[in-house]
Amino acid sequence: MNHEEQWLLPDGVEEILPERALAMESLRRQLLDLFARWGYQLVSPPLIEFLESLLNGTGRDLERETFKLTDQQSGRLMGIRPDITPQVARIDAHSLRRSAPTRLCYCSTAVRTRCKPGGSRTPYQIGVELFGHAGVQSDAEVLALLLEALTLANMGPLTLDLGHVGIYRALVKRAALTASDEAALSDIYLRKARDELDAFLSQLPLTAELRDALAALPWLAGGSEVLERARQELAPFGAEVIDAVDELAALVSFIETRYPSIQIHIDAGELRGYYYHTGCLFAAYVDGSSEPVAKGGRYDHIGEVFGRARPATGFSADLRLLTNGRRALASNVILAEGDWLDASFAEQVNKLRDGGETVVVTLPGADNDAQALSCNRRLTNQSGDWIVEPL
Repeated sequence: MNHEEQWLLPDGVEEILPERALAMESLRRQLLDLFARWGYQLVSPPLIEFLESLLNGTGRDLERETFKLTDQQSGRLMGIRPDITPQVARIDAHSLRRSAPTRLCYCSTAVRTRCKPGGSRTPYQIGVELFGHAGVQSDAEVLALLLEALTLANMGPLTLDLGHVGIYRALVKRAALTASDEAALSDIYLRKARDELDAFLSQLPLTAELRDALAALPWLAGGSEVLERARQELAPFGAEVIDAVDELAALVSFIETRYPSIQIHIDAGELRGYYYHTGCLFAAYVDGSSEPVAKGGRYDHIGEVFGRARPATGFSADLRLLTNGRRALASNVILAEGDWLDASFAEQVNKLRDGGETVVVTLPGADNDAQALSCNRRLTNQSGDWIVEPL
């Protein structure tokens, strides 16, 4: 390894320098305070766990993204968490075991084996989870909190993408597809490959009406007018489908009333996280970005493997994305010029710090450049008096 390679970081891994780190920490505190005001309690799951526990249940969808290693004490395989949500579900189901709705939040690092180009393999994941309620009201609460959080982060004009996997699930159930056919169809939906979809559906033993519905679903997308089209075109396929459309309509009405500035895009055939989500799902986008800044939805089966199948809904975001372009507050630091071993000087410095000031003490023989030390004021002794003056 040459000298330059010693400083290289792996693809998708970055270090956070002081100004951005301060901006992230400031936003983290503001968001967690916001969550607390809504009744969400902070939890901190472990970074590393035994693999069978970490990937239990729906967490197995994350296996390819999980770093694995051998525990030197027990000899068992361990994994570094790629996502915090399954861990929080375990806390609700196994550790807390409350009967009332449980509201939890978190903010910590996840580690993934891979990422999309330009993405991060070490997202600083922040989010909330609401357990114990299956109605659209809890979905609305989580959506509202998401929009409040993004507003607090000054993310600018937002587009909210809304879908409901229950529509697709109900149609697939009526089609009585095999597991392999369902998996193949889901993959085509995710890629929105129209010609491939038509060819695949033509090979399945379906009624013409059901084939047409499955062929049209990925393109039932747009504004709120899509909801009426969905009701008309999908009405023959039972109450389960229409119930899912009605849930979407209730959420759209809620957002349009409470957050009229949010642009809403409905995608009735959205299957992102299909094997994970069970109901509504959503993603928030900012102008000029093809990747969501936050995403979430309902996932009612996640607690089953922990002995309690509690309904759940929530969202998560990468705090790094939320601070892109965000600057920390202007520096307001005092440069204290004196000898730290001088009791009188040290007393003045401590008084300033106890009063909430940030104070950097000069060091003898060092380059105590005020600009490099982010200082805008100076503490000096003038004729026996300690004075703080601007630089």
